[in-house]
Amino acid sequence: MADPVTIIDCHYVYPQTAAAFLLGYKDEYAFIENNTTHALPYLLKALEERGVGKEQVKYIIITHVHLDHAGATGHLAQTFPLAKVVAHPRAARHVIDPSRLIQSARQVYGDELFDKLYGQILPVPPDRVLIPEDRSMLYLGGVALRFFYTRGHANHHFVIFDEADQTVYTGDSFGIGYPLLQKGSFPFIYPSTTPTDFDPEEAHKSYDLIADLKPRRVMLTHFGEWVDVEFGRKELHRLLLEIEEIYKDILSRDISYEQAHSFAQAGFERLFSRELERRGIYPSDEEWKMLGIDLNINAQGLVFSAMRQKKKNHEGP
Repeated sequence: MADPVTIIDCHYVYPQTAAAFLLGYKDEYAFIENNTTHALPYLLKALEERGVGKEQVKYIIITHVHLDHAGATGHLAQTFPLAKVVAHPRAARHVIDPSRLIQSARQVYGDELFDKLYGQILPVPPDRVLIPEDRSMLYLGGVALRFFYTRGHANHHFVIFDEADQTVYTGDSFGIGYPLLQKGSFPFIYPSTTPTDFDPEEAHKSYDLIADLKPRRVMLTHFGEWVDVEFGRKELHRLLLEIEEIYKDILSRDISYEQAHSFAQAGFERLFSRELERRGIYPSDEEWKMLGIDLNINAQGLVFSAMRQKKKNHEGP
């Protein structure tokens, strides 16, 4: 039996950093993830290569609304007028009205970098948006897709379990495993702690929820197929426990946001350097530059979460 999914490299900043997936059964198809408007040519090319007509696209599914997963949603909705956009209830409001999402992202990145990374973000009419309940199912060509709400990375995140193919589409709820990190003596997968909803306790729960489904593989948005799910679970738990020590150190220190970020960044750099050396992986300068983007944004998420917790502790119940 042919593989029902096509992995699409969206060329987000670098090749093989962000994927979208074209899943098809019989004459019905779904995009899972869509990256940004700049990825549209790659998405449409995947349809063309599989000989899929526009009327056959039934769903546009996003695991969460972060723009490297969902930035092209409005454009796809216009391109495929028969398709429903499937989103978590907390993500759906931003799909329908992305103005706050755009504003906050522009504040973080600045207008020039925002446009370079994400392009134009379009709204989706409310009647085009479908919100699945936790553990509910949709059918694609007669095949059940089951949705599981997963917090930890984002409060508006779900994963999709294709029960027929025994595959989970994990978004950012089962870590990051770029192909360049799989070239050593054993593979490297690590937690995503990016802003603004990172919650380590919930992240641990999500790793277990996904692995306990006993899938034969998971599809990581960053990036591609991961088959040793049990090994992935153990590594994510192990590394997240180490990251939590950095988090606790920040909580215990009377330091500014800038100082906390430098502290967290240094902690992530030590962790990465050690884990890469253990595997005999020696990235090029350009590859380190790519990984540096992740180190920086993971440090940001850790510090944001820690500072928010400090504020709660100071204010009291």
